[in-house]
Amino acid sequence: MTDDSAPEDRAQPGLTRQTLVAAALRVLEREGIAGLSMRKVGAELGVKAASLYWHVRNKEQLLDLLADELMADAEPPPRRGDWREQLREYSLRYRQQLLAKRDAAKVVAGRLALGPNLLRLMEEQLDRLREAGFADADAALANHLLGAFVQGFVLQEQAPISASETEGASRSEVAQMAADRLRGLPEAQFPNLVALAGDLTAPSMEDRFAFGLERLLDGLAALLAENHAHPKAEPAPLEGKPPPHE
Repeated sequence: MTDDSAPEDRAQPGLTRQTLVAAALRVLEREGIAGLSMRKVGAELGVKAASLYWHVRNKEQLLDLLADELMADAEPPPRRGDWREQLREYSLRYRQQLLAKRDAAKVVAGRLALGPNLLRLMEEQLDRLREAGFADADAALANHLLGAFVQGFVLQEQAPISASETEGASRSEVAQMAADRLRGLPEAQFPNLVALAGDLTAPSMEDRFAFGLERLLDGLAALLAENHAHPKAEPAPLEGKPPPHE
């Protein structure tokens, strides 16, 4: 029986899922997510795109693998200080992780890719939340909320502020132009925008991130205090049956 498949449709010797992901990361860093394609990844490896489908079903599965691989070198913070200090450091590190790699936030945002790296980090963070006293459901939601906040913030800070930035103006120049525009508005019609022109445009992205993160942690602290003050009652045992562990 002969093999009539085209050479490019066959598995290529030496091509593994790991070498495929590594090549995809190089393309992502060079061209961004808009330029990432199966054809370009294949070219990076010196093979036809069809050869890649021995290892991934489609581009979406490749993005799942990329999302996990982008977290491969992420390290959780030391277990020192209280839960708030640790989660603050977690979030700061996560932001830097996403900023350090081109379009990383665009790859991971909204994607639940349960690879070994994400599983390791999720397990670690959930353990700290439960150890701090958060109820299981609250710990799960807090884990999601913190990740979504960081991802969403990085997506926003990496997007162009306006057309002026895409045309070559710096962010500080765009912010200054925005401040001047706000200050020049009719004060009778826009008193708050005129008064807060500097406050709206002056804070750095670090200051904005820190403010949002602290308010999020304030909310989690309030939730934890409320749960401690009013612990949820255990469900009553069914009539005629002993309570659990009796």
